[in-house]
Amino acid sequence: MSREDELKYTTEHEWIEAADSVATVGITSYAAGKLGDVVYVDLPAVGTVVEAGRVIGEIESTKSVGELYAPVSGTITEVNDAVVDSPELVNSDPLGEGWLVKVEYVELPSLLELAEYTAFTAES
Repeated sequence: MSREDELKYTTEHEWIEAADSVATVGITSYAAGKLGDVVYVDLPAVGTVVEAGRVIGEIESTKSVGELYAPVSGTITEVNDAVVDSPELVNSDPLGEGWLVKVEYVELPSLLELAEYTAFTAES
C-alpha cells in the first residue's frame, strides 16, 4: 500500500491524514503538478479557527495563484514553517515534507478515497 492509499482527499485537491482528532493537510501531487513551481505559500496562524470549505491561505506559483481551503472545521495547531521558508517543498514532496497545516477537529466531513479522487481528476 502506498502513502496515497492511507490519505483522504477533497475536490479542492487537498489531502488529509487524520489521527487522534488532528488532521494534517497538504495539497495533492496532482495539484502540485498543475500549479508548477511554487514560489510563495501563505498559511493561517496557529490558533486560527477555520471552517471546512472556507479559504485559509494561498499558494503562488510561476503559473498562477491558488487558494487553500480548509478541508475540516477546527483550530490550526501547527503550521509548516519549512514550506513558508522553502515553498518548493510543495513540489518536491507534496505528501510528506510539503504538508501545510495541522487542524484539531471535532468531526471529519465526508472525504474522498484515493480511487474516487483519481476518478475526479481524470474528469478534469
